[in-house]
Amino acid sequence: MTILSIIIPCYNEEQTISKLLDKVLNVKLKQIKKEIIIVDDGSTDNTVSIVKEKIKKHKNIHLVTNSKNVGKGFAIRTGLKRVTGNIVLIQDADLEYDPRDYPRLLEPILKDETKIVYGSRRIKHHKNEKLYVLNWYGTTILTFLVNILYDAKITDESTCYKIFKTEVLKNINLKCKRFEFCPEITSKVLKKGYKIKEVPIRYNPRSFAQGKKINWKDGFEAVWILIKYRFVD
Repeated sequence: MTILSIIIPCYNEEQTISKLLDKVLNVKLKQIKKEIIIVDDGSTDNTVSIVKEKIKKHKNIHLVTNSKNVGKGFAIRTGLKRVTGNIVLIQDADLEYDPRDYPRLLEPILKDETKIVYGSRRIKHHKNEKLYVLNWYGTTILTFLVNILYDAKITDESTCYKIFKTEVLKNINLKCKRFEFCPEITSKVLKKGYKIKEVPIRYNPRSFAQGKKINWKDGFEAVWILIKYRFVD
């Protein structure tokens, strides 16, 4: 039996977490068991209580709580310690990314075509809402750097949807705390010789007013991370 471990880092997402979990639970995956690991990173709203209500009805939802807010990267690292599945999928707690894309994301791994899949917002398949200007430029620059520094051919480095065979992640020494998870994991798997396969996904961006947390400072940090790990381990 294939077990898909879905790690959902979460911080103050009371407006979206219930609907997101419903979407995840409703995805039909043949012969795949879903393990949902929510890592609450010190939320100060009603996120935790909402998740606890969901747990009462769904045994495959697990909640891990951090006592204070550290960041997305730290939450993902915390979730990895609880993983029991042989495939890991990273899912944001907002509604920008659509769980209906899980079957497409998993297919290349299930067919043994690759051990890593990224969901690309840049590959045309669905009619996606456009990225906000800052996000668009940031994503473009980071993807360009990855392709130049690591001789890669990807289109969307900073996508949330990153799927791995668990053995790959267990073999990576992650140090990230905030949003640098994306450039760190991308640089390290490419340095180890893994190939990243991309598939098209749906995307519906939210604004900063709606709760988006990443900002321009994180973009500069991502650039530094990509350059640093090109030359150091």
